[in-house]
Amino acid sequence: MPDYMFLLESRLSPEQRAVMLRVQELSAALGFNVYLTGGTVRDLVTGASLRDLDFTVEGNPSKIAHELEKGGAKILHEDDKLRHVELLFAGDCEGSISAARDDHYVRPGTRPEIRWSTIMEDLRRRDFSLNAIAISLNPASRGLLLDPTNGLSDIERAEVRALTIHSFTNQPVRLLRVLRYAARMGFKIEQRTQEWFDLAIERNLQETIAPEDAGDELRSLAREERPAVVLKAWEEHDLLEAVSPVLAKKHPSYDAIARLLKVREDLFTAGFRPRLAAPMLLAILGRLKDRELANVLSKAGFRSAEVEAALGFEEEALEAQKVLLGRKLNAPVDAFRFLEKMPLDQIAYLMAESNKSAALSKIRAFLNKWRPIRIALPAVVTELEALGMARGPKFDAIVEQVFAMQLTGRGKTKEEREKILRKLSGIKEQPKKKEKEKKPSKGTDKAHAAAAMGDAAHKKHTAAKAEAKQAAKGKPVHAKPHAKHAAHSSHGKGASAGKKSHGRR
Repeated sequence: MPDYMFLLESRLSPEQRAVMLRVQELSAALGFNVYLTGGTVRDLVTGASLRDLDFTVEGNPSKIAHELEKGGAKILHEDDKLRHVELLFAGDCEGSISAARDDHYVRPGTRPEIRWSTIMEDLRRRDFSLNAIAISLNPASRGLLLDPTNGLSDIERAEVRALTIHSFTNQPVRLLRVLRYAARMGFKIEQRTQEWFDLAIERNLQETIAPEDAGDELRSLAREERPAVVLKAWEEHDLLEAVSPVLAKKHPSYDAIARLLKVREDLFTAGFRPRLAAPMLLAILGRLKDRELANVLSKAGFRSAEVEAALGFEEEALEAQKVLLGRKLNAPVDAFRFLEKMPLDQIAYLMAESNKSAALSKIRAFLNKWRPIRIALPAVVTELEALGMARGPKFDAIVEQVFAMQLTGRGKTKEEREKILRKLSGIKEQPKKKEKEKKPSKGTDKAHAAAAMGDAAHKKHTAAKAEAKQAAKGKPVHAKPHAKHAAHSSHGKGASAGKKSHGRR
């Protein structure tokens, strides 16, 4: 049996791991059993990226959510009726906490009666088997996989399977959802599920999809990695009209979607994990006018704040572009500080839609040049400390000055940075000490003299041996004149010369 906790913890980001541990602690303190469920477990098993953390508790999640809010989480939406809370956890992790429940239908197609239940009942009432899997986070059973509907087998067969014949009758929005899952994961629809799907289409159940449910699917679509594939599947089955008749008539802006997906890849390459739901929603609805856009979102159950944010998104991004092109941001360091604080989804929108080359040049420099320099700035801190400067306000100011210089192309090498750091800090380089020439010691002189004597003796001995060999062969030996004879000879000459000189006097 695979170690699912090891798989989970190895795949979670540090921020997601911290959230999971905090939810475990709060659930244990409140006496609730807690489980990871739905898309989180499905993505773990299939190897997909873990985008959200979906928790299910056997209790009221509201208490946990408000405790998390005290620690920096933000509650995005809370449904008291279903006991479902959507959150942006601390560390910018998205997810939800829901109460385990069972939906009891008096007859197919009616509104369900909600009953709070155990985790096993909660899993069995879900839409598709691949979403009916959970991992226990409780101390006594941590890491235990719960799969009451055999969803793992369906994942291995790459199939999307509905859990009941009344699945589409009870919730017609599942007609949109089954196609979205199949398109996202590259799965096929299981044979019986396909028959139920076709029967639901024949009965025109797509016309009974509630606008709010269609709006939820539109939100989910904007967060998909391949929204164009999903949209084409909806269009192929004539289901786009269930989302919006205006969108079905004018068609999604596939070109805008493709541009934004290209930008998302660039952001991933630059080390970001972008959440581009807002610009993607605008790309999907890109062919609609502002009034049509507002009308579609309102009918789809979007809250007024969401509609206002969508309508004002483009204007805010273009206003930021004006500032970016202004004189105040001519210096690279000023442009960097501005872009560092700018929302990433607005940057992505400008990269996809802007025709201002100067603005795009600064954005690309920020992503590919300036940020890597900023990430490597601790090396400058280490170099300044090595020069002997203590930490403090002046220390930090010098580091920022060096960073500003690096953005203009200076200080690329360690030697160049050292000169800049010494100049800014006032730390002068210590003069190098000249090395004195070492006089040879007495022992060395004696050793050289002994070596010279040894060489002379060796030469004399070699010459004597050569003379002896010559004599043995009978050849005359031409001896060199002795020093004494030479001296006598020179003395005689000197004497005669002296006499001659004396005679002249």
